Amino acid sequence: TLSFFLFSGTDAGICGGSVSKENASVTHITAEPPSATRPELCLLSVTQTPAKEKAKEGETVVLNCRFDGPQCPSLSELMVKWYKEDEKGQMDLLENNETILPNNSRVFISGDLSQGDASLVILNVTTSDHGIYFCAIMLPNGKIVTGDGTKLRIRRALGLFGIEESIGTIIGVVAAGIGGLVVLIIVLTPQLRKCVLCMQQGSHQ
Repeated sequence: TLSFFLFSGTDAGICGGSVSKENASVTHITAEPPSATRPELCLLSVTQTPAKEKAKEGETVVLNCRFDGPQCPSLSELMVKWYKEDEKGQMDLLENNETILPNNSRVFISGDLSQGDASLVILNVTTSDHGIYFCAIMLPNGKIVTGDGTKLRIRRALGLFGIEESIGTIIGVVAAGIGGLVVLIIVLTPQLRKCVLCMQQGSHQ
């Protein structure tokens, strides 16, 4: 806000560089400075679907990532980063649209960035690929917008007649079967005793 002072009156004047204020009135005029030119804001939204994904060893997985920024000048110029979080911590997989893993061609972007598609492909997945994968887009001003993540679960392939189950599931099934057999024996034991007594009484007669 800029303020200007105007003096008015018959006796007001300037003498030797000073202003005579006798019988003068002061008027305050407030003026707004010209608005500064601001760069357009690039508002971006990043969506990862689905929230959970599962696959079995050896398969190819596609993790979807869509981003949309109507006010952004060019989507293809935005930088894409993918990273994974698991019990070991965080691991960067792809940065500035390129994989950063040494000697690893299993992980790469498959989507068209100009169409807002930054989907990630993982070839020949293994159990070490499990974790939560995050898609992050860097804006021209340096700000990073990150998706909610996709949790990837890998099932182990046992290779026995095509049966693919986790070890924990198999143990659970076996334990449930043994428990059911024990319950069945307990329930049938009184009935078996009655049958044995009936047979003994019939033989004596």
